[in-house]
Amino acid sequence: MKIAGVRVILADIPVKRPHKMSFTTLEAVNFAFVRLETADGLVGWGEAACLGGPTWSEESSESVAITIERYIAPWLTGRDATQIEALSREMAKRVQGNPFARAAVEMALWDLNGKALGVPVHRLLGGRVRDSVPLSWSLAVESSEAEVAEARAKVALGHRIFKIKTAAHPVDHDVERVRRLREAVGPDVSLRIDANQGWDRATALRAIRALEPYRLDFVEQPVPRWDGEGLAEIARAVTVPVMADESCCSAHDALAIARLGGVSILALKLTKSAGILGTMAISRIAEAAGMSCYVGCMIETSLGTAAYLQVALAAAPVTWGCELFGPLLLTGDVVRHPVQYADGAILALDGPGLGVEVDESRLKEWTRQS
Repeated sequence: MKIAGVRVILADIPVKRPHKMSFTTLEAVNFAFVRLETADGLVGWGEAACLGGPTWSEESSESVAITIERYIAPWLTGRDATQIEALSREMAKRVQGNPFARAAVEMALWDLNGKALGVPVHRLLGGRVRDSVPLSWSLAVESSEAEVAEARAKVALGHRIFKIKTAAHPVDHDVERVRRLREAVGPDVSLRIDANQGWDRATALRAIRALEPYRLDFVEQPVPRWDGEGLAEIARAVTVPVMADESCCSAHDALAIARLGGVSILALKLTKSAGILGTMAISRIAEAAGMSCYVGCMIETSLGTAAYLQVALAAAPVTWGCELFGPLLLTGDVVRHPVQYADGAILALDGPGLGVEVDESRLKEWTRQS
């Protein structure tokens, strides 16, 4: 199964409402879609979603496209697409860093292989261990009133897990937001917070201790990604479980976090870990170290969401659910039949490859004009 063509398509899709995080407020998501075609006409797709340029990571959709077109496509063309592991390792040698670019290509390789064999990717990963994955909705809106209204509307639709983006405002403001949300949704709804690296150690400790009465499931990445010791120190000092996200991008990171102790949850994201192989490696280290996992997102379309879902279905340590809400927040999609949700969960996909079919005419609607 020889690769005959590699194409990158840049696109921008607005979100239905501004998505506020500690480092930016998102009005649209920038995408780099990868289309691999084999000599016999089989097509596989991958996706890298970037949050407003090089904000969350060092990569942008533009850098992803350049990296793939100049440094990956020339040697990938003509290679055997069935050798995912070997090709992934060669990409890592030829292209240092750039995990979003590598993930998008690897995603398309998995899609090709699943389609060629007529099975979903989760079968190639050992088979699924669950039929659906509980969904966390991200409350990243500007005002507390809008936040409460959105949470109540989502509860009425069956959502039972919410993540609150913090650290864009003073601690007292965030504590009041969480208090109001807990009061609005009641005691049986799960609340989680994500500081996106927005606090230093002292501020994180003060904030988390002030939030402990509101029965949080976990606190995600309270300090900068480079402060692994601080992350462990905070995790040992508070009663709320602490999750590593930006600090855990590779198997090496996961091993270092496990050795430091304290942190009990690792966030899995395909693009930060250069693809499915790297993400599954992190999940195995988590399991061996007695930690659990959660599948995050970069606000992907149904295509990227489907790829993340394959891991969420197959990785046993994913016991904290996922936040694969991208298709619900974006104003448009690029597939014929979007991923499906029911009863506060995202449902398994069992179609071949990633389980969704890209509609190139729909993709063209969002394609960036050169």
